[in-house]
Amino acid sequence: MNSDKPIKDPFDIEPFKAEQEVIRLTVAQIKKDFGMFGIDIDFPLNMEMVYHDLFRELDYHVAGLLARNVQKLSALLYQIDLHEKTILKAWEDHPEFTHSQIIAELIIYRELKKVLFRSYYKNYKLKDLPEE
Repeated sequence: MNSDKPIKDPFDIEPFKAEQEVIRLTVAQIKKDFGMFGIDIDFPLNMEMVYHDLFRELDYHVAGLLARNVQKLSALLYQIDLHEKTILKAWEDHPEFTHSQIIAELIIYRELKKVLFRSYYKNYKLKDLPEE
């Protein structure tokens, strides 16, 4: 096994990044999770700039939490299900980005995966199971 090649995620999210409904649901999930901690994620949902705007908004809030309230950030990341190990690995792999930028990117990725998993299992039917 070649350790230089990254392990491909078995659940590829790339095809879904441009789907408006997936984007809308991802933004709603992010708003919900941040809202549980009294953080209002609010921006116009312009589909042309949604990722850029969302990333900028999350970077701003994460940077503030890193500077003023790491405990609140830790609780938020726990709620989102973003593990410290994942963040530390991303920091090592991408030293060119700030810590808040890396966390913002990982939050978007994790929340998008949540939306896709929910959608998949919501549409999954028992009749689709192979018969024994």
